[in-house]
Amino acid sequence: MTRDLSRLFRPKSIAVIGGGAWCRLVIEQCRKMGFDGAIWPVHPKAEDVAGLPAFKDADSLPEAPDAAFIGVNRFATIEVVRALSARGAGGAVCFASGFLEAAAEDAEGAGLQAQLLDAAGEMPFLGPNCYGFINYLDGALLWPDQHGGQRAEKGVALVTQSSNIAINLTMQKRGLPLAYVVTAGNQAQSGIAAIGEALLEDDRVTALGLHIEGFGDLRAFEALAARARELGKPIIALKVGKSAEAQAATVSHTASLAGGDAGAGALLARLGIPRLEDLPSFLETLKLLHVTGRLPSNRIATISCSGGEASLAADTGHTRNVVFPPLNDRQKTDLRDALGPMVALANPLDYHTYIWRDSEAMTKAFSAMMDPQLAMTMLIVDFPREDRCDASDWECTIQAAIGSRERTGANVGLVATLPELLPEAVAARLMEAGVVPFCGLSEAIAACEAASLPLPETPVPLLLPTPAVEPDLVPEADAKWQLASYGLRVPRSKRAASATNARAVAVDVGFPVVLKGEGVAHKTEAGAVVLNLNSGQEVSDAAFSMPASRFLVEEMVTGAVAELLIGVVKDPAHGFVMTLAAGGTLTELMEDSASFLLPASDADIEAALQSLRIAKLLDGYRGAPAADREAILRAIRAVEAYVMENALGLEEIEINPLLCTPADAVAADALMRRKY
Repeated sequence: MTRDLSRLFRPKSIAVIGGGAWCRLVIEQCRKMGFDGAIWPVHPKAEDVAGLPAFKDADSLPEAPDAAFIGVNRFATIEVVRALSARGAGGAVCFASGFLEAAAEDAEGAGLQAQLLDAAGEMPFLGPNCYGFINYLDGALLWPDQHGGQRAEKGVALVTQSSNIAINLTMQKRGLPLAYVVTAGNQAQSGIAAIGEALLEDDRVTALGLHIEGFGDLRAFEALAARARELGKPIIALKVGKSAEAQAATVSHTASLAGGDAGAGALLARLGIPRLEDLPSFLETLKLLHVTGRLPSNRIATISCSGGEASLAADTGHTRNVVFPPLNDRQKTDLRDALGPMVALANPLDYHTYIWRDSEAMTKAFSAMMDPQLAMTMLIVDFPREDRCDASDWECTIQAAIGSRERTGANVGLVATLPELLPEAVAARLMEAGVVPFCGLSEAIAACEAASLPLPETPVPLLLPTPAVEPDLVPEADAKWQLASYGLRVPRSKRAASATNARAVAVDVGFPVVLKGEGVAHKTEAGAVVLNLNSGQEVSDAAFSMPASRFLVEEMVTGAVAELLIGVVKDPAHGFVMTLAAGGTLTELMEDSASFLLPASDADIEAALQSLRIAKLLDGYRGAPAADREAILRAIRAVEAYVMENALGLEEIEINPLLCTPADAVAADALMRRKY
């Protein structure tokens, strides 16, 4: 059910239910921000709360409130929610904890959450176990604590599962205008995606930042991304949970490569949501998106009056997907005219200090650097600390940054290499003039990288994860037979019921052959695979030395120019994750892999293949023949087709190695775990 959150987030009347310090703070914060709607305290015994006359209960209110902050214990919360829903309230914030998020410690938690959902009916609510939200646009706060923000006419919206991180984000001194800050709590009813979509509908919201611990409803995230595309509003995310402790143990290389985080990364990439790695970069990217929207490319330039800063910018960009394009003839001519013959022209540019304090000359030089080939031009300026120094000499840089922006219409940023060396007042002044005030060089370049990522083609709906099962290890021969029926090329093979029988079977297959012991997951490590056997005696000797009683005899495929791994694991949080990687003995040595979710587009597959370090081998390295790329794509699509039609009961598949020859791509080994 899609619930309308507009009354809750943009209320004309607020009920504050409860009489403790938390509830008094909600009232105080609303007054402090200048909320001009009605505020109605509700308390069964008190005459007033925070100086306002109190109502006995929800039924006593003058009318159904648009929003209600419920600051009572978890048991009373359920009854208050029931009364508000019956009254027709627009929504509520459930502050109390002790629901499903506490189920591991308190057996009552899950049952209480079910009661809460039933009590709410169609009325939306946030939480439980959440701080609520701040609407800086209208001065409406259902927020029981301090915060560091101020009223704004437009700005970015932040949604987080952590109330403490939300508080910290409001305290930023970076000049970022905040429109909304919303905490989701345990998302009993309203999830992050639904909250984000509701906020994007406000015309005053320019971009959306999500702090995500877990995704939950995948279809809701697909809907959020689709709506953001329609509105032309960018979304970015900070997703936590990369630790090895979060990864599920399985028997395949694929699972160790994908881990617990590859599915999250693949989902965000599929939805066109750039992922940031830390809070400072997250905020700087939102700042950039607020001013410019998505960048048309990753081509950037920096200007500084120091060679050290120019070198630092180049080195910082070296590890990011950004480009410092060489200066074109027009830039060189105009820069030489502005700076004279003593400055070596390059990008990044060190313009020295010959023109310092001359704001017009600086504006001319900065404007000369700006060009249609650039998505962002950044001026590197660190201001002296305000408590011990005089910053008046730096006024020329502010004027030049703003002047070059006005003169060229280009995307312009002013960057302090150290975040603390850009005063908040300067940042606000630059922001007002359409210049991005970047706090930190690394963060600025990370922001440019994220903002320049192109939107992927509109994805088809995800293959959702199926219910968990206890899978069996499918015999390799059976796994290959099933996959071959979907178009996967596998070697000629026959089974042998014993070590004695293997010799005769090998003659039927034709030498040279590969001998494998059946029922072993990691055959190489267990000594259960021997390659390139050329006689019956060699087969017999190998069979008797293996830790197996049944065998598979296969043709020996030769002429591979590279070996790939194709793997699929069911990620219960994100869907079915396909991983492509260096195969064979290189899988663990190179840690060379790329993952995406199924079903995949041609662009997904091609981008994953090209991102691998062994792509050079596939393309023909140093005159060697190239692999048959079409055969590789057929193999990938064959595995995908099997997964799409047989997802129920499937846990994982691994082809390792896929032998890539100039004319073929053959699955030399196949692992499958599923429940029939």
